[in-house]
Amino acid sequence: MQLQSTTKQKGDAAEDRALQHLQAQGLQLVQRNYRTPGRGGGEIDLIVRDPDGTLVFVEVRQRGRQDHGGALASITPTKQRRIVFAARHFLLKLRQIPPCRFDIVAVEGEDLHWFKAAFNA
Repeated sequence: MQLQSTTKQKGDAAEDRALQHLQAQGLQLVQRNYRTPGRGGGEIDLIVRDPDGTLVFVEVRQRGRQDHGGALASITPTKQRRIVFAARHFLLKLRQIPPCRFDIVAVEGEDLHWFKAAFNA
């Protein structure tokens, strides 16, 4: 009997794969699964630093199929606002704010697509 993997396990596997890809491109992990305190806040899957010093907030989306536009289309304006909210909360902890950008890594089946500067704050 084969066990079905949970949505969380699939999401964690997609994040692992995205992180490996980004690290292979020279980015360094700052924090994983950053969450704001309280209800209704936001979460950031990966926070990484680009070799040029840019702090990159990465949303990882995984979809098995292309229905409804696939992984990239699942980043709604509401989801973007929550990511930006969490990023601002994270930046409050820093003494100096570096250049920042918001990337998306879309994992669809065996394909991985990295969209740099996918949206703005």
